[in-house]
Amino acid sequence: MSAIDLEGYKPSPKEEFMNERQLAYFKKKLQDWKSDILDGSKTTIGNLQEDTNSLPDIVDRASAESDKALELRTRDRQRKLISKIDAALRRIDDGTYGYCEMTGEPIALGRLEARPTATLSLEAQEAHERNERTVRDD
Repeated sequence: MSAIDLEGYKPSPKEEFMNERQLAYFKKKLQDWKSDILDGSKTTIGNLQEDTNSLPDIVDRASAESDKALELRTRDRQRKLISKIDAALRRIDDGTYGYCEMTGEPIALGRLEARPTATLSLEAQEAHERNERTVRDD
């Protein structure tokens, strides 16, 4: 992909779906998101290395340990999100980004804006969730 000016750009349904500019836009959006997550994880490592045993008050120590546990759970969710971001970046590279894995139809730009890692159209996602509920209820 050549350098494409994305300053102030927002994908529009009036354009050809997943043209070079849209792909560049979503690639940058995903890369920036991943970078933000990785930067935040550096802060987490620093916070987790702080010694809570030096806190004299047992309530303060318990609170600090609880905060660390919450931060670890958050980071674990973000680690899983990074793998979804990486998968979306691979789909951009292989030309399948923006298309529903179930139907092959384009995923709405608004959905991709809100959830750039989406692999299903809204309709397919709703059908998938209905199916999951049915299976769970059996």
